[in-house]
Amino acid sequence: MPVWPKSFHSFALSLRTAATEWALRKTKSAAALQEKTLAGLTPRLAATTYWKAAGIEAGMAYAAFQNRVPLHTVEQLEPAIADMQRGESDVLWPGRCALFAATAGTTTGEPRLVPCTEELIGQVQDAGLAALLYYTVRVRHAAVFRGRHLMLGGSTALQAIEGAAPETYAGDLSGIAALSLPAWAERHLYEPGARLAQMAAWDEQMAAIAARTVSLDISLLAGLPGWTLRFAEAVKRLCATSNQPIADLQGRWPNLECYVHTGASVLPYQGELRELLGAEVVFHDVYAASEGVFAVQDAEAGAGLRVLADAGIFFEFLPVAELEGKRLDHLGPRAVPLAAVKTGVDYAVVLTTPAGLARTLLGDIVRFTSTEPPRLIRIGRTTLRLDYFGERVYDRELAEALATVCARRDWKPVNYHVAPLPGAPSLTGEKRGRHEWWLELKPGTVATPTGPQIAVLLDAELVRLNESYAARRKSGVIEAPYVRLVMPGVMEHWQRYRQQWGGQHKMPACRGDRAIADELAQITNFARD
Repeated sequence: MPVWPKSFHSFALSLRTAATEWALRKTKSAAALQEKTLAGLTPRLAATTYWKAAGIEAGMAYAAFQNRVPLHTVEQLEPAIADMQRGESDVLWPGRCALFAATAGTTTGEPRLVPCTEELIGQVQDAGLAALLYYTVRVRHAAVFRGRHLMLGGSTALQAIEGAAPETYAGDLSGIAALSLPAWAERHLYEPGARLAQMAAWDEQMAAIAARTVSLDISLLAGLPGWTLRFAEAVKRLCATSNQPIADLQGRWPNLECYVHTGASVLPYQGELRELLGAEVVFHDVYAASEGVFAVQDAEAGAGLRVLADAGIFFEFLPVAELEGKRLDHLGPRAVPLAAVKTGVDYAVVLTTPAGLARTLLGDIVRFTSTEPPRLIRIGRTTLRLDYFGERVYDRELAEALATVCARRDWKPVNYHVAPLPGAPSLTGEKRGRHEWWLELKPGTVATPTGPQIAVLLDAELVRLNESYAARRKSGVIEAPYVRLVMPGVMEHWQRYRQQWGGQHKMPACRGDRAIADELAQITNFARD
């Protein structure tokens, strides 16, 4: 099939921008779109052995779906996913599944494999295009499609799964989606190209991508914040060595206008990213995971991300208060659809997807900023928040506190991790202690602060942001945090050791235990205080 010239696609996407703007203004509710989505998913799920046994029927009403089908975790589905990998058909989704997406492993420390069906790949492609059109609506033009789009995602290389059926493979969802791009997008937009996208060695890949793209017309850059910073610095070094120094990437790519970020909070790195990318680059937030694409920025950052109600995934939300200390199989009726959410409530995200996950906890916690249209912010993970002392601090609050403190003094964080540091319990046995911050700052910018200096500032910000933390500080349950400033490379060493370097991997912002903190202590030889 011939590929039309780029000018044709640019014009067509300009028309799609106008159509998207009109659609976003329509009064048709997200609830109706979600009803249609569920109606399309239940017949496919009912045709499988697992979900038929779980009570799913084609065309069932939401009330029956809510009361009959129990909630699941991905861990509970692993035996069924293993059957799919062995080549069995009609297990969680009709037909045979030959591709599996590897999660980042942020929660457990080990990546998990989730089904990646043709229908899920279609969801990612459709939602990805919608994300770009939401951006063009925001800026009121489609000029971003005139240049090349550079994706700093996972490798497109696929790995055979040990013990699985022949021709059964695993890979990063971003890489799998890149392999499935339509011909026009691959030819006219996608970078870094098929050959470099297959490279598995992250450092070598970044250097090769910089060398390939430095002379191209890049209009959009996408990637995790930390890796984007490293890549921008690599491009600046490359320009300097060729006697063409630049202050920022717009100095090399004057048409660079959009930075798409997902997968990790941009807040602590936002100032430096603006310096390195260019003052006119617009930041565009997308909420995505290995299970699909869920929400996209359609307004200013503080407004939250608009839920993609018509992109093939059915959403439910379980109040976090219901989740604590209760059996998951009893909580099915407590999860609510998108139409019933309230602002200001912390919810665990529950998904039903075209990859065979039904009523499955994603592991993320979100909070809605509005309900019509439905917009949310991601505030943390169900298993990675800080709650050892009953403080209920989420990673978004940690990121916001660190970003505020660093922005005021021009400190530039490279990476960080926060964990509880228990002290001696009270006479009544109540847990007492403090938070321990492991923080790496970029050297060479300003006079390096001391840990106690930063601790005072972080403490004040967390008191302002989190009422539970403030109450426990006031009562003496939690003492002021302990900040350990680590040498450059400590976090990198940990990530490389854990085989979590590059691609979609990132340093976990926090854990409710000391699993990572104790390993960092071994690397640095810091003693427990």
